[in-house]
Order: sequence, then C-alpha cells, then structure tokens
Amino acid sequence: IKNLKSPLIPLYFMLYLIGLGLNEKGYSKEAEEALSSAEKVYLEDYTAEFPYKIEELEKQIGREVIIVDRNFVEGFKVLEDAEDKNIVLVVYGSPLAATTHISIIQEAKRQGIKTKVIHSASVFDAVAETGLQLYKFGKIASMPNFEVDSYVNVVKANLDIRAHTLILVDIGMEFKTALDRLERDSKNKGIKLDKIIICSRLGTEESKIYYNSIKNLNSLKAKVRAPFCIIIPGELHFLEKEFLENFKN
Repeated sequence: IKNLKSPLIPLYFMLYLIGLGLNEKGYSKEAEEALSSAEKVYLEDYTAEFPYKIEELEKQIGREVIIVDRNFVEGFKVLEDAEDKNIVLVVYGSPLAATTHISIIQEAKRQGIKTKVIHSASVFDAVAETGLQLYKFGKIASMPNFEVDSYVNVVKANLDIRAHTLILVDIGMEFKTALDRLERDSKNKGIKLDKIIICSRLGTEESKIYYNSIKNLNSLKAKVRAPFCIIIPGELHFLEKEFLENFKN
C-alpha cells in the first residue's frame, strides 16, 4: 500500500521568542525549525547593537526579517498575528534579558495565545571568558545614553560586598564617552577604580577582552567596537587574577 503523506494541520498557533545568540550562527537547531515554520519573523533592534548586518542573518536563516521598534513590541502588536499564525520574535542574545519580553508572554497568556521561548547564549554567560567566576557577580548596572549617574550606585553596592559589576552600555554610546563618564561619575561618588575590564563583541570572531586602568584603556578607542560592556572587578580570587593577566596587554 502506498504511504500517502498529508500536510499536518497545527492544533494551535504559537508565538516563539527566540534568542539569536551572539553571532549570526549562534541560534540553535530548535530555533532553526521554529523559524522555518513561521509565517512572519520579527526582529527587535532596540535593546542591543548587532555585531553583524541584518542581511547576513536573513541569508543565514533563509527568511525575510521584519525589523520592529519599541512601540511595536511594547504595544503587543506582535500578538495580533499570533492568534492564527506561527509568529517569531527574534532577539539578539537571550530572548528574556529585557523585561519587555516577559511582558509579552504575560499578555499572551491573558489573550490565550501559546508561547514558546527558545534560549541562547548572551553576554551574561559570555563574560565568563574573562576568567571571572559568574557566581561572584552582583547586580547588573546599565549606563544609559543620557546624563545620569545612578548606575554608579550599583557599582558601589557591589564593591561593598566584594562582588564584580557588569555594566551594560546603551546603544549608540561611543567607547571613549562611556569611559569618560565612568571615570567622572565614579570620582563624584567617591569610588576609586583600579583596573577594569572591557569586553568587545563577545561570542564573535572579533571578540576582544582588555584589562587595564581607564587611562591606559582610553588609547583603545579605534579597537573597541560595539557591542561592548564594562566590568568592574570586585575582590579577585588568585585564579581570577592570574587569568586576567592574559588580557593586560
């Protein structure tokens, strides 16, 4: 008897929140399958700077990507199509790093829309390449793209408990600007910074890690490319100290 295969009709439709990882090939096989079954693929580009062109991503996944802004995502417009279609929202790094994306899942539940999260690597685990132990990190700080120094309060609180601080730098901020602000704001808050760590394009072929004083790091203006982050070390274990020496020069 001839085996006839008929197309499967889904029992329900789904909104997928997919993490892309840290480079254009960083998403999982599970993510690839979800992308191939989706009717539309949306990409939010306002929570992180991409280290590659969107065209490279489209070529890799073989799908057109629709770039959406904060209003589209935070206004839950992405849910309008998910009632009767498989829809994907792709996010650079981890899909749930931004609270906005948690809100989407909550709103989808209210509307009776099924969701599935497909995780991937993010800067939060990639910083382990510095040799710092992840469980010794304190609260994460964010340096916004406008004049405010409250992020330094997080640094101070972490240093008080001898914890490391990861500072995420807003989209569009230049490296020298970020360093100058950190130096000025720390001084104004009475924090004396020794050597700090700069991580540039972690997870890509252009990944760079630097460990030095702010004064010496200022000379790296042409070498540090977005996305980049700053780490203020707390109390260092001798193994952490030893490993950081690899990035001193």
